[in-house]
Amino acid sequence: MLQAKPLLTSLFDKAVEAADPERAILPFLPEKPKGRTVVIGAGKGSAQLAAALEKHWDGPLEGLIVTRYGYGARTRTIEVFEAAHPVPDGNGIIGARRLFETLQGLTADDLVIALVSGGGSALLPSPPEGLTLADEIALNKALLASGAPISAMNTIRKHVSGIKGGRLAKAAFPARVVSLIVSDIPGDNPAYVASGPTVPDLSTPEDALADIRRYRIELPENILRHIGLGNAHAPLPSDPAFARNSHHVIASASVSLEAAAAAAEKAGIRAAILSDAIEGEAREAGRIHAAIAREILHRDRPFGKPMLLLSGGETTVTLRGKGKGGRNSEFLLAFALDIAGHKGIEAMAADTDGIDGSEDNAGAFANDSTVARLVAAGLQPSECLNDNDAWSAFNAIGDLFVPGPTGTNVNDFRAILIR
Repeated sequence: MLQAKPLLTSLFDKAVEAADPERAILPFLPEKPKGRTVVIGAGKGSAQLAAALEKHWDGPLEGLIVTRYGYGARTRTIEVFEAAHPVPDGNGIIGARRLFETLQGLTADDLVIALVSGGGSALLPSPPEGLTLADEIALNKALLASGAPISAMNTIRKHVSGIKGGRLAKAAFPARVVSLIVSDIPGDNPAYVASGPTVPDLSTPEDALADIRRYRIELPENILRHIGLGNAHAPLPSDPAFARNSHHVIASASVSLEAAAAAAEKAGIRAAILSDAIEGEAREAGRIHAAIAREILHRDRPFGKPMLLLSGGETTVTLRGKGKGGRNSEFLLAFALDIAGHKGIEAMAADTDGIDGSEDNAGAFANDSTVARLVAAGLQPSECLNDNDAWSAFNAIGDLFVPGPTGTNVNDFRAILIR
């Protein structure tokens, strides 16, 4: 019988491989320009995209990429600059400023290739006039603790920024901008990835304020005042500065889940993709997945066992406690509580960039014995969940999943095996 952890790990590897920057970028290389080719970008997988671009581009390249500390890659002529994620820091402000400097003096004969991936929102703080880095940090912390979906978070972020919402691409005018995007957003809206520094959308400050009210996000008064001012409006897609630009989503959760499903089928295990766009509270998503797994285990519906369930997207966590953990480990702890004693269910949940939350794990593993093993280790699983402390729970029983940075980011990967 196949061992669960090696099998689930191999499927994660297949999902990540399908989003490999070198494989993903090749079909989308633009035509060479008459003038210069300048590369800009930000995100947790953007340095690897830059290295892949250098390998396959026939001609000179120059430019700057901003990525998370420890997520760099070896490049020849494109500079890789590192900053903080998920909470912005001063290096992020320097990186954002230097990106604008990189775009100065371009002409209509020049080409800008923007390499954008998840994580760019935090990596590119650029406080607009009247606000500071401290304001962006306060905004980011409030959004991360709110439980709001990523689409709402990034709608708000783009109206409290000097770089997001297409502003970076507008600074490149009259050069043409081609954005190559690795999507970590449910639905793959390119304007939401990294809050769209090079891709504008139609959202307005009024939309941002409506999301703040809807999700009861508590923000400092000066941030709310800024959003309410007319100068908070990001440029619209109809702006002439964007007329020659284009964008392509070159990797996504959908492609990665299909690769994992194909690998499972090759190993003789039927697979079903539930969705590549699951959002909402991580713990609630965990309970729903657990209910489906139990139904298959005991009633062979809606699928007969053995069966592998796959899903992706980006859940969120409303912070209630002060423990350690990310959305995937919280998903899995809630899942474990609801499959306790139901022998034959084994699962993993992990972030495809290799980091879940602020610790060094991508996620964790769980099965029907997880809760019993936690109790034996002196922990109360429900209390760990209530304190948002899933990391400590899985660490105590040796079930954290720690692959290290993967070089890409197509968001959550969940695999559930029902024997």
